[in-house]
Amino acid sequence: MRASRALAVAATACAAVALSAPLAGATNGPRNVTVNPFAVHQGGTIHISAQGCGHGGTVDSNAFRQVRFPVNPSGNVSATARIRDNATPGRYNLVVRCSDNPRVETHQFEVLAGRGAQGGLGGSMGPSSTEVGIGAGLVATAAVGGSFFLARRRRASAGQI
Repeated sequence: MRASRALAVAATACAAVALSAPLAGATNGPRNVTVNPFAVHQGGTIHISAQGCGHGGTVDSNAFRQVRFPVNPSGNVSATARIRDNATPGRYNLVVRCSDNPRVETHQFEVLAGRGAQGGLGGSMGPSSTEVGIGAGLVATAAVGGSFFLARRRRASAGQI
């Protein structure tokens, strides 16, 4: 009777361990992959984040070079990738791989044609030295031309009196 109880307890313990093993394995590997922004212009940057890669990993796509995730014990990793200038516009998939797990997770994003606008700079970019030189030359030309015009007009008016 004691042997049957011990056998029942051992079988229950083995069943509990066996049933919890797939759950523990399911928490490893990449999950909750996000990209920001979803649509990005050629030459632009995209921010990729994922969970479950505490030992780092990589993210790869045909639209950009492979990027490495840093090691982060919390498992929340992120990286920034630069889209190739010659990437064909359209939808692309990216693949996230963790260093410590063979599982992969994919996510889609879109590449838009053109370079896009440099929005959000708010006047923080000043004129270049070439633009300043051209502007100064135009102002000087206008001043010289205006002086000649007024001098000729004054001479012409003096002869009529």
